[in-house]
Amino acid sequence: MAGAEPVTYSLITFTDPNTGEPRTGLETGGQVLPLTDANLDLPGDGSITMEAVIEHWDKAEPQLDLLAEQSSTEQSSDAPGWLNSEELTVLAPLQPRQVLQAGANYRQHVIDLAVAHRDGGGTEEEIRARITATMDRRAEGTPYFFIGLPTAMASATEDLVLPSYSKTHDWELELAAVIGKRAFRVSPEEALDHVFGYTMVNDITTRELVFRKDMPAIGSDWFRAKNAPGFLPTGPLVLPAKFVEDPQDLMVTLRLNGETMQKESTADMIFTVAQLISHASQQMPLLPGDLILTGSPSGNGAHWGRMLRDGDVMEGTITGLGTQLVHCRDEVAP
Repeated sequence: MAGAEPVTYSLITFTDPNTGEPRTGLETGGQVLPLTDANLDLPGDGSITMEAVIEHWDKAEPQLDLLAEQSSTEQSSDAPGWLNSEELTVLAPLQPRQVLQAGANYRQHVIDLAVAHRDGGGTEEEIRARITATMDRRAEGTPYFFIGLPTAMASATEDLVLPSYSKTHDWELELAAVIGKRAFRVSPEEALDHVFGYTMVNDITTRELVFRKDMPAIGSDWFRAKNAPGFLPTGPLVLPAKFVEDPQDLMVTLRLNGETMQKESTADMIFTVAQLISHASQQMPLLPGDLILTGSPSGNGAHWGRMLRDGDVMEGTITGLGTQLVHCRDEVAP
């Protein structure tokens, strides 16, 4: 129908219930259509992966739009080819070559960190006032980035095994931008044109390993603190950027055992998604499929004085990006 709103859809990677192999699917209305060379014509060897869809988005997009539009009239629980999303095992949605993470990028989070570390001394009220006054000046500077490892990624529903070497594992739910086309030295005004879509990541951190006690002059050790297996629950889906009107107007919410711990708008970011991508691209080319984590809002365990424990359940949501449900369990000693 002319003038009708386009049907919103996302993309997921899941385990084929028949073969056990990873498959890419179009998800809309709680149903998933596995993508094959029979319903999606892309260049290459015919293998339909998330990475292939991203690489050939100019060809994939109109075809996926049509499939989603057809679904609005044809889709039902017994429609040919469609699967019930609740019956599928969802995997991490993509396999990026690079994971770039922004640290301390929410105003309230930075203030809470400063209070927790007694930054500069003084009462809690004095520290909050002092750090609040520096926020605008920081926004005129440069974001803080570090590199994550794709091997730390897990699905949005995999159990998180808490390594036995520490009891200070913490949560940090974040919006992540998925790069759609190579970005190198792009301006903030150009940056969002290089975004394919958005997904959700919980950036698990072992707090006691962040700073090296044996080498204090070195500073932070993000390699050890953040890259254990499963420390980047990702997904469950990738929402194409065209369905996100404003990435600075999304709500990030994490509940621990049903209790809300993080709840903040992405409007609280110090550097916007566009600014982060632009800054990052000045040093390194950002490649299709790369993940750019945009920082976590206030309310993680360091703020509450409560770290992750055996039996904890984390439920994470970001507007339009589905739900993560991660159960925590202690590592079993060998």
